[in-house]
Amino acid sequence: MNIERTGPLAGIKVLDLTSVVMGPFATQILASLGAEVTKIESPEGDNLRHIGPMRHTGMGHMFLHANRGKRSLVLDLKQPDARGVALKLVDTHDVLISNVRPNALARLGLDYESLRERNPRLIHVSCCGFGQTGPYASKPAYDDLIQGAAGLPWLMTRYGIGEPCYVPTTLADRVTGLHAVYAVTAALYERERSGIGQAIVVPMFETMVQFVLGDHLGGLSFDPPEGDPGYARLLTANRRPYRTKDGYLCVLVYNDKHWRAFFAAINRSEQFERDSRFSSQTSRAQHIDEVYAELAEIMVTRTTSEWRELLDTADIPNMPMNSPYDLLDDPHLNAVEFIKQSEHPSEGRVLELGNPTTWSRSTCTDASPSPRLGEHSLSVLEELGYSADEIAALEASGATSLNR
Repeated sequence: MNIERTGPLAGIKVLDLTSVVMGPFATQILASLGAEVTKIESPEGDNLRHIGPMRHTGMGHMFLHANRGKRSLVLDLKQPDARGVALKLVDTHDVLISNVRPNALARLGLDYESLRERNPRLIHVSCCGFGQTGPYASKPAYDDLIQGAAGLPWLMTRYGIGEPCYVPTTLADRVTGLHAVYAVTAALYERERSGIGQAIVVPMFETMVQFVLGDHLGGLSFDPPEGDPGYARLLTANRRPYRTKDGYLCVLVYNDKHWRAFFAAINRSEQFERDSRFSSQTSRAQHIDEVYAELAEIMVTRTTSEWRELLDTADIPNMPMNSPYDLLDDPHLNAVEFIKQSEHPSEGRVLELGNPTTWSRSTCTDASPSPRLGEHSLSVLEELGYSADEIAALEASGATSLNR
């Protein structure tokens, strides 16, 4: 099956040995930008296939949202014949991206050192838990573990929640996945100049430590320290959606212009000049708990719609506190057609999330539906030159499976 692809990465071929969230999120972005992505799955399939809700076995909702635009090839890489297929694919691909632990990938003979002579132009991207020169190199890693190790649950306790907790989204997986995307695109650019590929390691731990400490290293940024860690504005318990008379509203009164306009809008213009806690960015930062606590007391005096009208008129940033239900009816998302209905060949009518970026010239075509397990095994093997008898033998041995 050959699909004509358009977009900035059209013509780039990506061999995808990823599963769950981090890697598939990255490779779906590459596919949405026009790359041809062939996903190698075990006979059991990506674990994400089996997380419900779902309409049919192996087609869970998160899998559908992370694997559009890809082809699914089943290979049991523990078998030599299946590894032989993978090596043939390496010969013709620009990028191999994996979130298999590096030592396990080396045992399969799919590490960079084993492949560089076979395909000197190959860009080999290893998404893993930790940088490979430190003592954690071989440790397993999952989103929860990395969130904890990078300090997010500790920050949540500082924020006013009693018990440590994780951010309720696969934050570490998705942030690291974005790092993998820019690593691939930058490596492709570099290869245009050098003519050769290279190995890239994208570690979750270091990625999230950079993400967290960029905000919260605080006084520890200096030697000797100039105070404790933490960015006070982000950690105050009063930084949250504000209760109104009839609901909640997200408001950020941030700079001097905003605060002047806010006090003028509520007929308290003199407070900005007279109350030193509010009169400068430095003073507000020093008294952020009190500043946000007073704002919370003020917000409860009007309804959400009254506040939105008043704040919009004063050009003060505000947004509704949406639920997933609300997002499906959001006027902006509907106007830009970010969430679309489509007809999946096996799953029926489903919702698809769009590509957040738009391109004036390198327009991308709509991605194909997320594949059934092994949906493209036959076509990929035929493209590699395997005969009908050879394909039948691979299927009979369990090296592959064909979803006809």
